[in-house]
Amino acid sequence: MLLRFGRRGYYYLFSGTGTRGRIVILPLRKWAIVEAMKRSLGLLIFLLPPLAAQNTGFGFLNNGLPVPDAHNCYPYEGQWADRLQRALQSGYPIGVEQDLAWYVDPATGKGRIAVTHTDKPTGSEPGLRDYFFEPVRPIVEKALRENDRAKWPLIVLHFDFKDTRPELLHAVWQLLGEYESWITTAQNTADRNRLMPFEPKPLLVLTEDSDAQEKVFFDEVPAGAKLRLFGSAHTGKIEGATAPARAHAAATLAPEYLLNEKPTNYRRWWNNSWAEVEEGGQPHAGDWTAADEKRLRSLVDRAHQLGFWIRFYTLDGFTEADNKGWSEGYNFGSRDAAMIRWKAAAAAGVNLIATDQYEDLARVMRSASATKSASARPAAK
Repeated sequence: MLLRFGRRGYYYLFSGTGTRGRIVILPLRKWAIVEAMKRSLGLLIFLLPPLAAQNTGFGFLNNGLPVPDAHNCYPYEGQWADRLQRALQSGYPIGVEQDLAWYVDPATGKGRIAVTHTDKPTGSEPGLRDYFFEPVRPIVEKALRENDRAKWPLIVLHFDFKDTRPELLHAVWQLLGEYESWITTAQNTADRNRLMPFEPKPLLVLTEDSDAQEKVFFDEVPAGAKLRLFGSAHTGKIEGATAPARAHAAATLAPEYLLNEKPTNYRRWWNNSWAEVEEGGQPHAGDWTAADEKRLRSLVDRAHQLGFWIRFYTLDGFTEADNKGWSEGYNFGSRDAAMIRWKAAAAAGVNLIATDQYEDLARVMRSASATKSASARPAAK
């Protein structure tokens, strides 16, 4: 019998031998019962580090509950400058996506990081330091003072690189180093397959599956140094002679084909288009069906069985009048249609649910979380 102390006053009791047994979650008030079991049965109980404190699995992120992910959370051509504030005001934890490219000033030849939706920035775009890091300083510093690590990470910063030239990647690595005291890290080791525990901080930084990024952000980091951001898994190649054939393959290929690698110390999550759930993606989605539900859960289950977090993008539902610079390619056509998918994704255990409708999704997540918490409480006697 093994006993582990978990978050928020619970003990995790493993009863059995070898790999066979069961987990029982005991509130602190049941500790006296466990002590009595020790004395009466002569059982040997080893007090071990907390399950959650091991911080290597997907439970580290919001205890495994879904996190709203603010898609394209930056201005376009001077418009929609309120996106970051909208995301931060919608509640925590929250994901914040920042698309990045490299801008070179033609007058000086000096380059800098640009937060932009294009790989050809003009120089009018904000920088990552000024647009993201400094605005969140009061939030992060307050969190560090309070030191309530059970709530960390508060913000999942997600990079979508529009180009992967070395100058850009090294500049991002160096900038993250300036804010490393804010950032969740993990120690690098010589064995990439050994998943080291996260050292929790208010920010968690994720990036995507490019091998060029892995070279800079992982391969060039010496053993013993800290990883500052974490990449996504590769997705199996989706082939087909025509666009419809590829769309059909994306929505029908086995999850085991689409995700056929295990996590590494660097690659900790899996990024997915909704086209892998409903054929043709959002614009071609019809009524939500039991088959759609089964497909979604099969993808989530595959990721979780291997130990990855899973993200789906981008679940929107809006009319032309509601559009605030959002893409029709991600549009289910109505808020109600998007809400059905938000709820389905949350119920299936999707870890990061991306949308442009930050506030609406956050309200749905809070409601779902409150319902789950209420149902978990024992009935009053």
